Amino acid sequence: MMRDFVGRPDRPASLAVAAFLAGACLMLVCGCSHLPRPHWPWQHRQAQTPQAVHELDVSSAAGGAEVTLPQYWKGNTLVVDLQPAGSTGQLIMKPRAHTLWPVRIAFRVMPGQLGALEVRAKQRVVLPITPAGAQPIDLELPPGVFVMKSPEMTVTWGSTDAAAQ
Repeated sequence: MMRDFVGRPDRPASLAVAAFLAGACLMLVCGCSHLPRPHWPWQHRQAQTPQAVHELDVSSAAGGAEVTLPQYWKGNTLVVDLQPAGSTGQLIMKPRAHTLWPVRIAFRVMPGQLGALEVRAKQRVVLPITPAGAQPIDLELPPGVFVMKSPEMTVTWGSTDAAAQ
């Protein structure tokens, strides 16, 4: 009699334990689904394309016609992309109506496309551009070139000799 009792498992108890374990595993999997995925060294995140914004009104210096240049936020720096602008030119930039200048401004250029970049606002600064490189670079304006009360900013680019004058 003892043999029958020990040899036969108690089915209702084992089913209850199995159901409990299955429920606990299900809750663990569902509960952990909101956690961030682990970072594996061989996984690389896809680079997000920057979202275009319109913070500055840009116009040509010659005719005053509005020019469309891509503008992006990179942290707290507004990046104005000068790559589609050509090898020489001059622009006038102003903050949009009823707004202020961004705290930091940078210009994205392709090495070798331009020789130098001249910016005039409160101060004048000439930023040389390295001729070597395959990736676009961001040239950030140093502090003090423009202030929040600056009415406009003139940006001129071209060869190194033209910007030095």
